[in-house]
Amino acid sequence: MNLVRTSHTALALVGTSFAACGKPIAFSHGTTVMAEYGAGTMKEAQVFYAPKYFYSLGVGYLELQSDIDGKRREISYARANYLVKRWNMESAQANVFVWGGAGQSYVSETNDHAFAWNTGAQIDYETRRIYSSLKTDLHQSSEFTHRVDTLQLGIAPYKHDFDTLATWFVVQGRHYTGGIHDGGEWALLLRLFKRGAWVEAGVTDDGKLQAMAMVNF
Repeated sequence: MNLVRTSHTALALVGTSFAACGKPIAFSHGTTVMAEYGAGTMKEAQVFYAPKYFYSLGVGYLELQSDIDGKRREISYARANYLVKRWNMESAQANVFVWGGAGQSYVSETNDHAFAWNTGAQIDYETRRIYSSLKTDLHQSSEFTHRVDTLQLGIAPYKHDFDTLATWFVVQGRHYTGGIHDGGEWALLLRLFKRGAWVEAGVTDDGKLQAMAMVNF
């Protein structure tokens, strides 16, 4: 039992040596707070607590504003995240996460509230110089179906450790379905990360602000 507990602790420590960027589970008994502003189209805030290294529980709020016809969705939800697989390599880490939850949504054009549910998944791989992530997030109710797919590819100009400031240059591609945005969206981002704090900001191909911040404690 002590060996198993020690192994899990070691895995968590190895995981924190890499940028815990955008992950719904950072480490055991840790709390993750995230907020994102997506070019005026998406605003999201999340808080998750991880009782174990492989799952976390929490709540979130998502607001989607269509730049096509002005429709707005507001979704408040509770969610569980699960680490399906983690690969801890000598100088790299890869993860597969899935999640699901439910809550209440507001639909602007009907001024109604409806039950909504959420499912999604993320796969990522990173070293101290390269980062890649692919995420899909689906929100659905009897009134709508919205999905946001996000691809991120990043490179660091120098190697970093957990105690040093990490700098990343990131290219992000995002696609919305459900009448929120017409086509795809690209953004160039600067990401700064140190210990449990991370912030990134940049502009989309339309010249709009894209920003995200995360704190692990």
